[in-house]
Formats: sequence, C-alpha cells, structure tokens
Amino acid sequence: MISSVGDVQPQTINFEEPLLLKCGESISKYQLTFETYGTLNTEKTNAVLVCHALNASHHVAGTYNGDEKTLGWWDNLIGPGKPLDTNRFFVIGVNNLGGCHGSTGPSAINPVTNEPWGSAFPMVTVEDWVETQARLATKLGIGTFAAVMGGSLGGMQALQWTIDQPGRLKNAVIVAAAPKLSAQNIAFNEVARQAITLDNQFFDGDFYQHKVIPRNGLKIARMIGHITYLSDDTMDVKFGRTLRKDALKFNFDTDFQIESYLRYQGDKFADTFDANTYLRITKALDYFDPAAKFSGSLADSLRNAKANYLVISFTSDWRFSPGRSEEIVEALVANKLNVSYAEIDSPNGHDAFLMDEPVYHNLISAYFERIWDEGRNA
Repeated sequence: MISSVGDVQPQTINFEEPLLLKCGESISKYQLTFETYGTLNTEKTNAVLVCHALNASHHVAGTYNGDEKTLGWWDNLIGPGKPLDTNRFFVIGVNNLGGCHGSTGPSAINPVTNEPWGSAFPMVTVEDWVETQARLATKLGIGTFAAVMGGSLGGMQALQWTIDQPGRLKNAVIVAAAPKLSAQNIAFNEVARQAITLDNQFFDGDFYQHKVIPRNGLKIARMIGHITYLSDDTMDVKFGRTLRKDALKFNFDTDFQIESYLRYQGDKFADTFDANTYLRITKALDYFDPAAKFSGSLADSLRNAKANYLVISFTSDWRFSPGRSEEIVEALVANKLNVSYAEIDSPNGHDAFLMDEPVYHNLISAYFERIWDEGRNA
C-alpha cells in the first residue's frame, strides 16, 4: 500500500567539536536539524541520506500536524511503498549548515555576540556540508549509508560524498546535477545575489538588528531562479499568454498569468527563506568543482571512489542539461566504476526531479529494489 509517512517531527543535534571550513574560518559550536523516516535496522545498514537542493530543507517527507500544505518536498518519492520505501529503508533529511530551517546559519544566534550571525557567518561549501553530514551519521551510529541521494545541488553533494567519504556509502543517486556550474548558471546566481544585496533593507547582511528583511530582493531572486527551473514548453502549456483579466491594463501591474505566478512565488519565498542563507548557498553552488584540485580532471577527482552510481538527467532540463550528467558518467566509466545512466524524456525542465514522473520513479524504485536485495543477501 502506498501512503505518506504521516506526521513527522524535526530533531536537532548539537556539535561541540570545532569545524574548520574550506574558507579557512572555524565554527566552534553548531547544530543540525534533521528528520528521519522509517526504522534503522539492527545492523544499521539500511540508512539512506537525502541531500537537499537550494530552496529545500530537512523536511523531505510527511506533514506537520496533519496539514497537507506542509507536505515534504520529496514526499511523492519517499514513504511506505514508494520508490524509496520507508518500510525498508531508514531515510534521513538534514538541513545544511548555513541554512535557515533550524541548523546553525546566519539567522541563528552567534554565541560570542548573542546577536544573529548575519554578515559574520562564514562561507560554506559542498565539502563542508558533506563533513557535517558525516558527523551527523556518526552521532546516529551509522557507519555506512546504503545510499546517498539528491537532486540538483543535492546530487552534487551525493557526488562529493563519493569523493570525500568513499568508505561510508555503497550507492550514490545523482539526479539532475552537474560536475560544476557553467558560466551562464553562475551568472543567474550573481543576478539573484545582486537583487538581494542592493535591496535597501539588506543593511550589508545585518538586517536582523533593524527588524526588517530585504523582501524585494528575495522576491526577485526567487523569480529569476524559478524561470530557470521550468522549461519553455511547460511555461507555454501552463500559462501561455493567458491574461488575468479580459483586457490589457496598460500599466505595470500583472497583465499575464505568468507574471502573477512569479510574483506569488516570490512573495511566498520571501516569507520563508533567509537572504543571507540564499547568498551563501548560491555561492556554494558556484564554488562546487571537484575537478579543480586535479587540473580540471573530474576522472582524477574520482579515482578513490568506490560507490555504485545511478545518474539521471531530464531531456528538457536546460539549467543542468543531460550533457552535464554525461560528463559525470564519463568520469565514472574512466575509473571503471559501476554506473547506470538514464536520460528521462520529460517536458518539466529542471523541476522534473521533483515531479511524479512514472518512468523516473520506476527507475528509482528498481534501483532501490536492487539495493534492498543486495543488503539482504550480504
């Protein structure tokens, strides 16, 4: 029977061991907020870590207090009888360090100043997130993950896991990702950051003390991002040139449905996301490039990897096109690693990894079926 995991509760773990970040700064104490679904088996071999994308969080599946509006961002994929079956696997979602949904980040209180970290919060990287996720696993008594998976930025974290923690995961599921951002993608991120930092309510990142938020900047940043997540075909089918009213207004209000939709998305995002977190996560995206330390060779960066891989792309994803996933596959094949690759025909653009696409979900289901069978026969 396919159903939701039901109501869930976030958990928080405090870490006292200092963390040296890739930027050279250290954090002496921090906390991570996470959720779990399913049951960890006695051998602790059925754990799956789900890494979140830019706008998401630890709330991967289920609801809060029965409210369907609070459904987790990957609930269609994770739960009893779903492709990642919580009757079999113990699934963990964690809010990354620097986030704004419970983990220590710019909006959290700096214990040194007793004020929000704000502009003083250091830059974080995908490598830093992998390190903190590994520390969380250790706290939970999990030595090795059956799989680490994620879409978009989450997929990049899964790839980094296989480089930094090769002995601590058996499988990596990398969906709609890339081995590094293109110049165009960095450009989109920079325009979004400029929208935030030029907002007169930003106050150089210390807007908390002024009891304001750079709302207009956040709205524009979200609108820019949302345009890149959808394909042209999806926008045309969903909105086309449909007007909100029967006639043009001949002003700068919303004439078209797509304008109204983007403004709605921007308003909702500004109510729930922290501007400083957005700046840092987009920079972490820009900085991600495992091949950089190996003279640009992604294959060399993966030479110590041991995991099995499932890499998935979507035909209409122009933000992280199938060609970017193929770069990952070629580097894995060069290392004679076990990799399966699928390019899924979908009209839904980059957001396809969040959609209920039957072929995509069946593929995930079959892959985790194999993981389950191998675990039972080990």
